Amino acid sequence: MRKRSRHVSVWMNESEYKHLKSQAQLAGMGIDQFIRNLVAGMQLRPRPPDQYTALLRELAAIGNNINQIAHWANAKKSIHEAEIVEAAVLANKAWRLVKDTL
Repeated sequence: MRKRSRHVSVWMNESEYKHLKSQAQLAGMGIDQFIRNLVAGMQLRPRPPDQYTALLRELAAIGNNINQIAHWANAKKSIHEAEIVEAAVLANKAWRLVKDTL
């Protein structure tokens, strides 16, 4: 049995329908879900690009590595140049991902 018991039909011309469909796709939703969210008063934004997932993963890895390097440096009271270079390489990789998504 359906959860929703009311059906609403709206007639649109071709350009209105194309606009509705493109807006729903930008938000990463189907037309039904998009309209329900609009009626509920939600602020709809375009879906972020797929590269953002890779970017967030890289930034999390960089943060983890920096924390490990800081912990190691605090425990040993020293740090090796290779560890600094590794952190710099990861930071540069994240910067390239940011530039590619913009």
